[in-house]
Amino acid sequence: MDNAQTTSASGQSTPFTSVPIEITVSVGRARPLVRELLQLAEGSVLPLDKRLEDPVELYVGERLIGIGVLEVVEGDGHSQLAVRLTEVVDLQTPA
Repeated sequence: MDNAQTTSASGQSTPFTSVPIEITVSVGRARPLVRELLQLAEGSVLPLDKRLEDPVELYVGERLIGIGVLEVVEGDGHSQLAVRLTEVVDLQTPA
């Protein structure tokens, strides 16, 4: 483990600032009928309610933390999906 001190946004050192969190990116929703869901098989396509260029939402747990757009970034000889933030929600305001 790294012994370096981590500083929070408020300038205070805290062990919590180095804890990783999981961010979920919501790219859209599908609303199939139950019979359509039961017919899904490998290779099936499930259309979403958004287009590729529409903004996506970023969540930590159930809390919206930002809005962004999908991008493809190149690195180490392969492509990877990424999100460019276009708006960050005020995290200081209670949910």
